[in-house]
Order: sequence, then C-alpha cells, then structure tokens
Amino acid sequence: MYSFKNDYAEGAHPNILQRLIASNPEQHPGYGEDEYSVKARQLIRQQIAKENSGVYFVTGGTQANRLVITAFLRPHEAVISARTGHIFVHEAGAIEASGHKVITVDSPDGKLTPAAIEEVLQQHALAPHMVKPKLVYISNSTEIGTIYTKQELTALSVCCRQHQLYLFMDGARLGSALAAAAGDLTLADIASLTDAFYIGATKNGGLLGEAIVINNPQLDVDFPYILKQNGALLAKGRLLGIQFFELFQNDLYFNLARHANAAATRISDHVRSKGYDLLIDSPTNQIFPIFPDTLIEELGRQFQFYPWKKIDDQHTALRLITSWTTEDSMVDAFIAAIH
Repeated sequence: MYSFKNDYAEGAHPNILQRLIASNPEQHPGYGEDEYSVKARQLIRQQIAKENSGVYFVTGGTQANRLVITAFLRPHEAVISARTGHIFVHEAGAIEASGHKVITVDSPDGKLTPAAIEEVLQQHALAPHMVKPKLVYISNSTEIGTIYTKQELTALSVCCRQHQLYLFMDGARLGSALAAAAGDLTLADIASLTDAFYIGATKNGGLLGEAIVINNPQLDVDFPYILKQNGALLAKGRLLGIQFFELFQNDLYFNLARHANAAATRISDHVRSKGYDLLIDSPTNQIFPIFPDTLIEELGRQFQFYPWKKIDDQHTALRLITSWTTEDSMVDAFIAAIH
C-alpha cells in the first residue's frame, strides 16, 4: 500500500541519522548552546542575510505557531488568517485556547490580500468593544498547495506596516514553496518582508523540528523566556540543531523539496493528460485531482490518500501529498492506475 497521505510518514534523511549517531558519544552544552545548534543558526542567518535575527529551534509546527502568536500579542489582540489556515482548522483551537481570537477570511486560493486585511480592520474598528486585529498569519506554501509571489508578499508587508500589524509566515512546507518552479521568493526576501517566520524540517527531511526566525528585534526581546516557560526549550537541543545543520549544507533542504515537487508535478501532468481536472493549480507537493468516485474506489485498494472535497454526486477531489522520499516507482504505479 503506497501512501500519499502526508509528507512526514517516513523518518529522517540519512545524513541526519548518521550525524546523530556519530555525535552520540560527544558531550555538549544543553538548551541549544551546542556547537551544532550554533552553526545551524549561523547557516540560517547566512541564508536570510540577517545577522541579527533570532533563530530558535522547536519540535513542531503547532508549537511554533502558538509560541510566536502568544508571545507577540497582548490579551485583547487577535490574528487574521485565511479560513483554510492551519491555526484555524487543524490545531485544536491552540490559539483560541491561549486567549486570542482567530479572525478568518474566505480565500479560494488559500492566500490573504491587502484588501481582505483592510476589510477586517474596518469590521473591527469599534474600539474598545471588539478585539484588535494585530497579527496577520499566512502559510507558504498554503494548506492547499499555493504559494505567494514576491510581489504578493511585498504588498502584504507594506499593508501590515501601514496598519502597524505583525506579519507572520507559517513555513511548515516552506521548502516546497521556495523550490517551486513558479516561485520567485528567497529566504532573504521572506526575512526582509516578515516580522517572523519559521522553516519547517518535519515535512522536509527532518526527524522533527522547526526553526523560528524573528526578524523584528522588538519582538525578539525575552523570547527565550517564552520558550522555557512553555516547555519548548529542549534540554538536548543538539537533537534539533544537528538536523538544521545538516539540512542547510550543500542545498540539501532545497534539493529534498525539489524532489517532492517534481513527483507531484509528474502526477499533475498525467492527471491533466487523462482529461481530469485539478481543484486548484498547485506548484508544490500538494495536489488535488478530481476523479470519479468509481476510480477513487479502485485507487483506494492500492494507495492511501485523503478525500478532500465532494464536487458532485459522482466526483470527489483528493489531496495527494508527495515527500522527499517519494520514489519514481510509487509515482509510476499511481500514474498507471489512472485510466
């Protein structure tokens, strides 16, 4: 049974495992002060061209989102998100549980625009009787596989700065977004246009881990206290540092994402060649083909996937996710099963 359910079903890239084994007998300081974590932060700062950005390694995406949002916001302040946003749909109310309202915007392509943000601000202008929108949350790639262009992110950044809003990017699948053939953003661009973002390793070669990058120095003050108070400051921090140290050498992080994207593109191209539609045009490792339910039943005997959206009585859109480990034989088998 081949699985297209997610991009974190497998373990870690061999380089990471080998480094973990080789370094196992070594003794290092704890809490991210080990030499691997120090070097990993240096490699990331080189990539983003910002020597003074804070870089913090945590274990997962929900943890990263909750830490950043709760650290940045005062109790009466709220988050603006696309309705498909991970913090609204798939994090069990982690942000609301911390006391911050998530204000959602309908977005067919999963992306936010300055116009949508300004509409939210107008709707919440009755101070002090309504929550105060203060942070804009975006994902890149989005939860439906789309990506932001440099022009789009620049427009969002300008809008946020005009309205004194923080701009925060969820980068759980940032590798896939940056490696997309249609993309034109770099890590340096993202660092210059956002107040904070994170680099996801869990879904791109890491055993686990996300790197939170804080570019706004005012928001970086005392952030280590937030990590510690919330149980996110890992004592054996080298376990996270080693992973980013390996991923950001020799373009490994980007090469793994390119592999995942290429596998998804092969499937998308074949789906179209067979006359089927895609729910949305995604250039990343998440694709959403629309198939007859009869074909989906046949595919389900050999492959695992998520039914995403019912289109009509006889057709459903699937979500297929490829990963850095997706082999050509797996793609070949899926392509051969589509008729």
